Amino acid sequence: MIFDEKKAINAVLYIVEKLVRKDFHKIFKILYFADREHLMTYGRTITGDEYIAMNDGPVPSNLYDIFKAVRGNSFYKDDGTFSQYFYVTDWDIINSKKNADTTELSKTDMKLLDECIAKYGDMSWDEVREKSHDYAWRNTTANRPIRFEDIVLEAGGDDEYIDYLREHSILSNLSINGI
Repeated sequence: MIFDEKKAINAVLYIVEKLVRKDFHKIFKILYFADREHLMTYGRTITGDEYIAMNDGPVPSNLYDIFKAVRGNSFYKDDGTFSQYFYVTDWDIINSKKNADTTELSKTDMKLLDECIAKYGDMSWDEVREKSHDYAWRNTTANRPIRFEDIVLEAGGDDEYIDYLREHSILSNLSINGI
């Protein structure tokens, strides 16, 4: 799995443009659902990020580190690389400084992001948390990476599809081939 920093940042900006509630939790859950559906439908995720099974649901590891760095409470310091795109207020609210560069996102990326924003964007914090506590999350030890095979199973895939992804090296190269 290869984290696609540009695509992930632009996916965040794309979501922020469309959401009313722009907190870490809501953004992370929209990304999780969109990555999950994109993996099942197109054989790759949008961001290439690795999801960690945290208490309140799946959290994209790299993006969480980026958000904390911009917020100023991370081991890593933001040298302006990420704060040029957004800033954080009230501990977990993302405010954009730029619009999403949609040339970094494929049509299928935007389609699935739009679908997930429409489906989960107006849900309460508790509702979206409950939805994200799915099989993949429950099948993972707390604070450990969620296996993409479990995400595929949660999205309706089966062992045959997982084998297909493995055979075509898709699970190990999720974001290399843009769809």
